[in-house]
Amino acid sequence: MRHDDGQLLVERAVATLRDGGCTRILVVLGAEAARVRGEAQLGDVELVENAVWKSGMGSSLRTGLAALAGTDATAAAVLLVDTPGIGPDAVARLLAATDGGPGALLTATYKGKRGHPVILGRDHWAGVTTLATADVGARAYLVAHADQVQGVPCEDIADDTDLDVPPES
Repeated sequence: MRHDDGQLLVERAVATLRDGGCTRILVVLGAEAARVRGEAQLGDVELVENAVWKSGMGSSLRTGLAALAGTDATAAAVLLVDTPGIGPDAVARLLAATDGGPGALLTATYKGKRGHPVILGRDHWAGVTTLATADVGARAYLVAHADQVQGVPCEDIADDTDLDVPPES
């Protein structure tokens, strides 16, 4: 899918993470894997394919965290490609609010509601993986560990509108 400016959403998300301060970027591919591999200009990102993408966003999160488990990464910043209103400033704000250690658990907030990006420290990956099902992603884990989640207000610098979710009326 392309943004209004013609850029692929995955290209925009990668640029957001990179410009926000992430040094290593992993992209989990699903429905449009062949197209992304053929068309997207992503630079030095690592591409990982989620063979069961039809089961929902939870499987993509599990796939990404499993790929990171074999690395020395201590935390992961998670950003959905279909939230193009979230820019590098929001990523940078979350990164500035954490030490990036294995205990990190942060979410951007928009008028008090949790949104993206999310930073998940390695200590939380197993629990997130267990609870990430269907289109829930990390939500169930974050709710279960609400006392550990640091919310970082981002409504002044980002718009967390998800292109897949119809607007509330």
